[in-house]
Amino acid sequence: MKKPAATKNRNVRIALVQMSCSAEMRSNLAKALDRIRAAAAKGARIVCLQELFRTEYFCKVEDSRLFDLAEPVPGPTVEAVSKVARREKVTVIASLFERRTAGIYHNTAAVIDADGSLLGKYRKMHIPDDPGFYEKFYFTPGDLGFKVFKTRYADIGVLICWDQWFPEAARLTALEGAEILFYPTAIGWKQAEPEEARGYHASWETVQRGHAVANGVYVAAVNRVGREGEFRYWGQSFIADPSGHVTHRASSSQEEVMIADCDLSKVEKTRREWPFLRDRRIDAYSGLLKRASN
Repeated sequence: MKKPAATKNRNVRIALVQMSCSAEMRSNLAKALDRIRAAAAKGARIVCLQELFRTEYFCKVEDSRLFDLAEPVPGPTVEAVSKVARREKVTVIASLFERRTAGIYHNTAAVIDADGSLLGKYRKMHIPDDPGFYEKFYFTPGDLGFKVFKTRYADIGVLICWDQWFPEAARLTALEGAEILFYPTAIGWKQAEPEEARGYHASWETVQRGHAVANGVYVAAVNRVGREGEFRYWGQSFIADPSGHVTHRASSSQEEVMIADCDLSKVEKTRREWPFLRDRRIDAYSGLLKRASN
């Protein structure tokens, strides 16, 4: 009997753009566009920008004047990114403060394909409300569900920051067919509590590596870096393969365009060896639809 052929490599080069941001929106956009071009020059085919890359992370305070930072999606930023995506033939994930209509705003990731078209958007589903992260003041929870975008180079899922902590989000996106889960992020700590926050970082990375293992997918998390007021963002953008191994990790303090080659055939290979999706007891999970058991 002829031995079956091994699964062929399906390599795609991706880039995570880890940036610091200023109060100057135009300079942040110009920097991001420059980083997209730099990633493309190094052969990247999919480029992911960090969460809310056009601005400083404004959710540290509740201020109704900051709604003026929002824009429609599609809108001027999508148009600018689309031009570069089309010219460089790259897919770009761009996280934006979306003005949907008067009084309704979202934290939204636009997925722009390599021909410059807006392939679709994902609206952040899980919205935090913690000291320094007052997002419920600004963002309406997403209503587009968990989605997969069939880009020119790979089938990708996009989730945003606080979504990182929820295994249901990763699972549902993987079940839709995602080969890579991208997580644009803005997370760090107050300067006064770095010792305690070191534990937060370990938890943040560990839970996402768990999503890679449990779903047999690549996970690519891109974080901002640098100081904004009393906050310091811890950077350390990383990529984990479908076994949960961190293959690339960026600096904790420097801007960086991190390039990584992902062999998408590992998704199939890993799921054959660890068939977690096959062995799910979908007949026994109705309790997940309850907030709690009592």
